[in-house]
Amino acid sequence: MKNTILAFILICSWSCVAQVENLKSYSVTQKECLNKSGYTLVLKQVTTDSRCPQGLNCIWMGEAQALVAVYSDKKLVEEVLITFAPKNTIENNAFFAKYGKEKYKKVQNVSLVPYPKKDVKIKPKEYTIKIEYRK
Repeated sequence: MKNTILAFILICSWSCVAQVENLKSYSVTQKECLNKSGYTLVLKQVTTDSRCPQGLNCIWMGEAQALVAVYSDKKLVEEVLITFAPKNTIENNAFFAKYGKEKYKKVQNVSLVPYPKKDVKIKPKEYTIKIEYRK
């Protein structure tokens, strides 16, 4: 009986690890390294960041907003204000899947990093958008 339980736990653990390994990520930064062809995403500015800092208990989780520029063949296509909040997850994933490279079409999660910490000020240049996708 113990061997059966142990085998079950090992199989479950292995399947969880296998799912995590399938996630890859890339970042949208504030550098304007524009591709010669295809879409390029650039983080222009984080306009607000009211997310609840780690180490504090908040009534509201908060949200962050960032201005993202989309370029195609070095030409500006659009600038979009993205809101990072749980209610916007599906919308944000769809936006980044739309403009991502072909291998990035299966977007699983989009987040603004770094996440605020109690008594630590984030410099504007430290922000990036992390996009996790499934291969």
